[in-house]
This record gives sequence, structure tokens and C-alpha cells, in this order.
Amino acid sequence: MRRILMLAAIFLLAATAFAADAVHLRLATTTSTVDTGLLDAILPQFEHKTGLKVDVISVGTGKALKLGENGDVDVLLVHDRPAEDAFMKDGFGSVRRDVMHNEFVIVGPADDPARVREAAGAVDAFARIVKAGAAFVSRGDDSGTHRREIQLWKAAGVNPDAKWRLAVGQGMGATLRIADEKKAYCFSDDATFAKLGPQLALKRLFGGDKALFNSYGVIAVSPARRPHVRAAAAMQFIEWLTGPEGQSAVRDFKINGKALFTPDATP
Repeated sequence: MRRILMLAAIFLLAATAFAADAVHLRLATTTSTVDTGLLDAILPQFEHKTGLKVDVISVGTGKALKLGENGDVDVLLVHDRPAEDAFMKDGFGSVRRDVMHNEFVIVGPADDPARVREAAGAVDAFARIVKAGAAFVSRGDDSGTHRREIQLWKAAGVNPDAKWRLAVGQGMGATLRIADEKKAYCFSDDATFAKLGPQLALKRLFGGDKALFNSYGVIAVSPARRPHVRAAAAMQFIEWLTGPEGQSAVRDFKINGKALFTPDATP
């Protein structure tokens, strides 16, 4: 009996030591991949296959890219293509690959006082909200979603800093809940709204415009600029995520039977 207990103790110590020695990959990612539950669904598959552990930092894309610039993370999963291209051009990233896409949507109160449902396009929808003097809640957090929202306000000839627009500096989930409380319009990624929408009175009012296309890319932080990053582990993650297994995991992720992301890296 004593021998069995000793062996069990040795095994436990070995397992604990192995876990402590496991390489931790630092991933900075946009809030939508966390709020939707996507990463909770797919990361265990990657960790089981590779033995790596992924530490997730969920922030807006702007903050995620800044973490990458500083070398505070090893890999990024973000959705602001112009900013991603600038990140690569400035030498902060060593590899970038397309991962998946969905779309942005405009949501709001069911009675739709600005008649957004009748809009001819995304820019027209934003103009209608202003013309109606309707309340609008913005993330205001320099995320990819916030940056696209600002682009659409400017395209509509509207000052995005106007007092009627409430910028809350929160992630997508929190912003949607605030908009719901205030019976306001909001700009959201479709996946997060599909996840949280059943809990809210807000309705999906407008989508389908090519201006609302929302693509995600994965980027390895360059070891040439930040030598301490875990470059090999970052590449393992990128190869898995953009390979058949990762892309299948993305494709198979659904809520209430609806696929929230369309994989882009493999046919």
C-alpha cells in the first residue's frame, strides 16, 4: 500500500512539473472571439494536439496590436486589415494569414425610429440615425469594430464625436447591453450579436452591405523586433489555425445551428 502511495505521489509531482514546464503562448485577440465562445470551443483542440497552453488577452484590435508592438504577446488574432498591413509593414509582424470572416451589422430598437431597415446601404443607415436624432451607443475603444464604425460615420458626412453618440469604451458584449438598456442603435459584429441577441430586446436591423465585410487575420509577432517572443509556438498556432483542423473547428462552431464565422484559409 505504501509503495502504491509513493508511486502515486511521484506521478502527481511529475504531472505537476510537466504542467509547470508547458510553454504558454500569449494570444491577444479581439473581444468577439471571446464573447462568442469561439476560443473556448477551439483552443482546447489546439492545446491537446500540441501540449502548448494559450493565455488569452481579450481587448480591442487597436490595443492588441499595441501589445504586439511592445512584445507583450506572441501572436495576434485581430480584425482591422489596414492596421494589420501597417503592423506588418513596420516590421512588428513576421507572418500574417487570413483566418475567417463574418460581417458587421447595425442593431437597434424593434420600432426602428430611424427606419434603418429601409436603408439603401450602410452609409445611408448611419445617415438615417443622425437625421432621426436617435440614440447611438459606440464601443469607443479603438477596436476593429469601432474603427469601422468611425469610417462609416465619416462616409456619411457625420462628425463621429458629436454629443448624441455615447462612446462607452467597452467590449462588444458590454456595449450591446448598454445599448439595449438605452434603447439605442449600435454597430456590432454579427457573431457577438448572434450570441447575445436572444438575451436582448435589440433587433438586427441591417446587414449584407459589402462595406460591412469583417475579416480576421492571425499575426506572429516578429522575433527580429522582439527577440523574447515565443516565435516557434506562435507559428505552431498559426499553422494549426489556418490548417485543415483549425479551419474545420472554425467552420463547425455554431450557436443555435448558425455558423458564426466562415473560414478563409482553406477551401
